[in-house]
Amino acid sequence: MSLSLRTLHPYTPLLPLPSHLPLPPHRLNLCNLPTPIQEFSTSLHPGSPLLLKRDDSTGGLELGGNKLRKLEFLLADALHLGCDTVITIGGVQSNHCRATAAAAAMLGMKAEVILRTTETPNEDPGHQGNLLFLRSVGAKVHTVSVHEYTTLGSLTLLDKLSSTLSSSGRTPYVIPVGGSNPLGTWGYIEASAELRVQCDAEPGLQDLTDIVVTAGSGGTAAGVARGVWEHWGKGEGKIPKVHAVGVCDSPDYFYKEVTKILTGMGFLGEDGEIWVRDNINIVSGRGGGYGVCREEEIEFIAKFARDTGVVLDTCYTGKAMYKWCKERERGGGGGGKTLFWHTGGGLGTFKMGTELERTFEPARKLI
Repeated sequence: MSLSLRTLHPYTPLLPLPSHLPLPPHRLNLCNLPTPIQEFSTSLHPGSPLLLKRDDSTGGLELGGNKLRKLEFLLADALHLGCDTVITIGGVQSNHCRATAAAAAMLGMKAEVILRTTETPNEDPGHQGNLLFLRSVGAKVHTVSVHEYTTLGSLTLLDKLSSTLSSSGRTPYVIPVGGSNPLGTWGYIEASAELRVQCDAEPGLQDLTDIVVTAGSGGTAAGVARGVWEHWGKGEGKIPKVHAVGVCDSPDYFYKEVTKILTGMGFLGEDGEIWVRDNINIVSGRGGGYGVCREEEIEFIAKFARDTGVVLDTCYTGKAMYKWCKERERGGGGGGKTLFWHTGGGLGTFKMGTELERTFEPARKLI
């Protein structure tokens, strides 16, 4: 056993996969695995107890969340190629950018991130929430406006920064939004195998009917959906239904992104989108927009925390859980045993103190 985080381990799938697939050669051991599954009861989730797969516990505060599973494969590739700098992009409170910056620092690499801000690009985004941890580990921050991000696109912006760093003698490794590309998504093929092993070992999990994930860039949804299909007998017999709640773009956008990712991994052919639409139920939980939490969602997150002791975040998991519970109330969210894949994001909630404050009871003088 190596104590060095930089050790490249040969990738051997936890459960068998088709032999024709081009498997990644390496991965890192960055995660605390397997992540636990815990059962909670809350009136917000009618019908049956709610199971949480605690991927908010993959690492410490700097690393926790679903992104670390993807980074085990992406940063293994970066080290294998001899890169000295990791660059990536996301929203101003990006969980992915924070986790990438922390993991890069632990591996002895530099991190530079491009953040899409609501302010003008010349304004510093500050140091609240994810930004506090991202900047504490030494990441260099570049900002772009929403207009610049929309007009130029994330890949063009990453290419621009990569070219600048390369011309100065650095060797950068580019990671896309959310780490959601074919290589990063292997992290959630493995995660689905981990879940299958847990379900086989625990009688209370063998009647699982529904799995719910948050969709922000599509990689987690892609990996879970295909992994479940592969590891539950490729649709033969009883297989949990995978639901993805999109918090930014439309369901059609996510169906196409998931198709593109799984095709790039070698799982799908020309009719790939048909398989995706047959095997994932994608719904919109965008609400007021990406990163915008409406009053009813804030109230839901606050009550959920009081009922369970679990604080969902206001950008991803809180909105996704809210949408799922509303769907279930209307009879569209199944009626059996649900596992919600808690992908983390709690650090971003530290920027939402003002919004959450109105749900708190006032302090009372004791004496």
